[in-house]
Amino acid sequence: MRSRDQAAERGVLRTGLVVSVLTCVVEVVGGWLTNSLALVTDAAHMVTDVGALGLTLFALWIGSRPASETKTYGYYRAEILAALVNGVVLWVIVVLILAEAWHRVHEPPAVAGSGLLAVAAFGLAVNAFVARRLKAHSARSLNVHGAYLHVLSDLLGSAGALLAGVVIVLTGWTPADALASVLIAVLILLGSWSLVRESVDVLMEAVPRHVDVESLRRALEEVPGAEEVHDLHVWTLTTGRYALSAHAVLQPGAVHDDVLGAMTDLCERRFRIDHVTIQIEHESRRADERAH
Repeated sequence: MRSRDQAAERGVLRTGLVVSVLTCVVEVVGGWLTNSLALVTDAAHMVTDVGALGLTLFALWIGSRPASETKTYGYYRAEILAALVNGVVLWVIVVLILAEAWHRVHEPPAVAGSGLLAVAAFGLAVNAFVARRLKAHSARSLNVHGAYLHVLSDLLGSAGALLAGVVIVLTGWTPADALASVLIAVLILLGSWSLVRESVDVLMEAVPRHVDVESLRRALEEVPGAEEVHDLHVWTLTTGRYALSAHAVLQPGAVHDDVLGAMTDLCERRFRIDHVTIQIEHESRRADERAH
């Protein structure tokens, strides 16, 4: 099932990559001809879209490689690294956009409103098409989700550029172009914040957001035959794949295999943790603590 999902994701990403390259070229030419910062900003963002989509494709490829003696978990984390790079690149783009927008607000240049309007409308349509195709797969992969955020923020940016074109055509107020680029920058920043935060959480092996460690510990200790669970750790391998390690003390007479099987089933069924490692011990840590 996962291999079919990845094949579908790769097909969607390839389509998005080709379309994004075409749109980027159109917006660069259009921005140069109309002297529009909003279009140039959107084109720069499209460059990051191209990079994000290409990086996502690469991460999907390398992430599907089998484990080796030196990388026993395989290459699952490649998609997390790619997602982090996507988010940080977006932050750099935001700084460059805001600096140029500040300059243009104080010294507004002439902008061809009608040309800006036409190119922005084209960019909006293309980004809507790509975002719609990526959305169906974004929930299953943090990396694809990062690419989706790139395209979605670019879609909103195209809408802002379109609005600026309308204002300039109707009123001739050219600072609207710079203000639209600021709007695009803010949207990029908001969209990338959660991406960077989630990527850092995974790389720092933080507890997955859907898992409450104490609830998990209590559930494991309620398994028939279990007495105590300690040294409990839960982390994310990659999007949708979670791992657990723990030490368990069993009650006298408990059958090890039965208890381990029940704990493993509990982790997968209730907490979506599919890689479980539990070490059986015969001494209770709580008993040792009471003795001291």
